[in-house]
Amino acid sequence: MVFCYMINITKINCCDGVFFSNFLDDNKKLSPCRAIPSYPTYHLSKETMEALRLPTFDAWQWEPSEMLSCLEHMYHDLGLVRDFNINPITLKRWLLCIQDNYRNNPYHNFRHCFCVTQMMYSMICLCSLQEKFTQMDILALMTAAVCHDLDHPGFNNMYQINARTEMALRYNDISPLENHHCAVAFQIFSRPDCNIFFNFDPEAFKQIRQETITLILATDMARHSEILKTFKQKVDNFDYTNKEHVACLKMVLIKCCDISNEVRPMEVAEPWVDCLLEEYFMQSDREKAEGLPVAPFMDREKVTKSTAQTGFIKFVLLPMFETVMKLFPQIEEVMVQPLRESRDRYEELKQIDDAMKEKKKSENLTMDGEK
Repeated sequence: MVFCYMINITKINCCDGVFFSNFLDDNKKLSPCRAIPSYPTYHLSKETMEALRLPTFDAWQWEPSEMLSCLEHMYHDLGLVRDFNINPITLKRWLLCIQDNYRNNPYHNFRHCFCVTQMMYSMICLCSLQEKFTQMDILALMTAAVCHDLDHPGFNNMYQINARTEMALRYNDISPLENHHCAVAFQIFSRPDCNIFFNFDPEAFKQIRQETITLILATDMARHSEILKTFKQKVDNFDYTNKEHVACLKMVLIKCCDISNEVRPMEVAEPWVDCLLEEYFMQSDREKAEGLPVAPFMDREKVTKSTAQTGFIKFVLLPMFETVMKLFPQIEEVMVQPLRESRDRYEELKQIDDAMKEKKKSENLTMDGEK
């Protein structure tokens, strides 16, 4: 029987056992974890392969083993397995190892990883990015999407910093989660049987490593304004031969995919809001218990679904997607318009929520007056 082991937030499970990153405390207690099973090969139908290329894809309908097969298909379909001489068995092992190193958080879990990667695949297809980017760019975008939240503990950077966790101390309070995701990703790649870059020469590996790290670090929302501002300065005179322009666009693309749930149909998007709020409330409850600062948007006593989404769509999602639309007008109908509709829907819900609050407040005042 094969065992893997869990070590605080720093275990790396892999297909045939376990290895530990070199920054871990070897004295920490180990506890047994399940072995990783093989996943069956699914022959995707033509309808499924076409659906995977669309932002409307519904990941809630798929089991983890099926999502693994879909991810495998994307790497083959984009020509990445062929062009980079990736061993198909290594690709399978790598994806299994990726799955097992996402935690069972309400939101930051393997299904989220899949959704972000599927949206990246969709944008590559929709925007014909293979005609504009190198295959190395495409490989970096897809791989960063797969790895971008590896071993996420379910508590954000502000918690890590305020609680002075081991992770925050290790990375000097600078994007601790994103740095950790990168470290876990490349610990996995350090295994020959999980290294899809095995056939890269040293210079090519250095390039893909740097590009993947840059993209994962760009998903830190603390850098959102900085990255979007830089992109806005370039977009009107965008030059695909300019490396800085392309690097900035790639960062914006992974940011779009990372927070793209509201692009999807309402019945697909809304459950993700519930999952995110559940994770937020778990964090804020812990922060209150530990006497740490609590962000209002994470406090179950202050936030509602409508208030959370209205502001996020209006001030974060739409400005970013509408800027990307300047380069790729084709995303308006399938991505930007659904965002506008979602904004309108949540604004209506917010008005209803506000009216109910006022009514309840008025009733309470009346009852107090009668006393």
